[in-house]
Amino acid sequence: MEKKESRHATLYRQYRPQSFNDARGQEHIVKVLKAEIKNKKPAHAYLFSGGRGTGKTTFARILARELGVSDKDLYEIDAASNNGVEHIRELREGVHVVPFESPYKFYIVDEAHMLSKSAWNAFLKTLEEPPPHAMFVLATTERDKIPDTIQSRCEVYSFKQPTREVLADVIESVAKKEGYSLERSASELVALLADGSFRDGLSILQKVLAISDNKKIEIEEVEAVSGAPRGEVVRKIISAVAKKNAEEALNAIRGAIEENVDARMLTKLLIHRLRVVLLLRYAPGVADTLGKELSEADLALAKEISKEPGVNSNTLRAILDAYSIMAYAAVPHLPLELAVVDICTSTSREA
Repeated sequence: MEKKESRHATLYRQYRPQSFNDARGQEHIVKVLKAEIKNKKPAHAYLFSGGRGTGKTTFARILARELGVSDKDLYEIDAASNNGVEHIRELREGVHVVPFESPYKFYIVDEAHMLSKSAWNAFLKTLEEPPPHAMFVLATTERDKIPDTIQSRCEVYSFKQPTREVLADVIESVAKKEGYSLERSASELVALLADGSFRDGLSILQKVLAISDNKKIEIEEVEAVSGAPRGEVVRKIISAVAKKNAEEALNAIRGAIEENVDARMLTKLLIHRLRVVLLLRYAPGVADTLGKELSEADLALAKEISKEPGVNSNTLRAILDAYSIMAYAAVPHLPLELAVVDICTSTSREA
């Protein structure tokens, strides 16, 4: 990924892939699109669906560029604010005018699921019988809201969330290009907090770089900037749960909440760390690989408590269940507290 915009631009904009060769994590899409370009057989309409920050709009721009479309013939429409039938009518009128200097007039409709029913009805005719010089890319995070009649007239691609490993690699690469180094546990934490979004990961990284005074980023700086719970707090909870000490675990959770730590973020980190502890118990051969994801203190604790009675699949399952219902809980951290009580008072053995 090469810099394209000014130094005042966000990292996500600066390091946005400029070609399919730069793109990461969507190889199944890259392979097909490159073949279509090579064979000069692109579709007239595409539907790119997937989570936020996974590269849908970036891929649309790359596709336009690879097809020789200039900025004068590239049109980006934000359907969130231009979702009425009158906006689509304007598009229908303009689409029949030949391109200024490109083989195609290329339209990118972002947040396409926001178009109104009447707008879709007006758009359908254009998709059914487009002029040969017109191409469309509809980008959406909610494919189920796109009418079937529209989907059936598009070449549909589902964008996967990048793995944490891919995200961490991209974050480290961008940091290096900016003149910084990240310890692996720091980049892994950024990737974990980004929740499958390149944009969110680089946004977190940008804030971390802004506070660094020595060009060497450690996990504590990521915690401070992101609002993630301090590693010491997470370790205290995990240790208490592993030893089935409910009072100690609940006190640690209470301390984290008093520090305004987001309950879901705390629980997500517990899931990540407990997964490593569980794998160390049942598959100790993976310790070297897992060690790259953790700070030295986290790895040392994981090895220390991996044989404790609270380390089993039922423990991790209970924390996962708590995480899944937190968004709807009247008291956000209550599901975690209940899970801890159940884990620490349970006498049943793991199945």
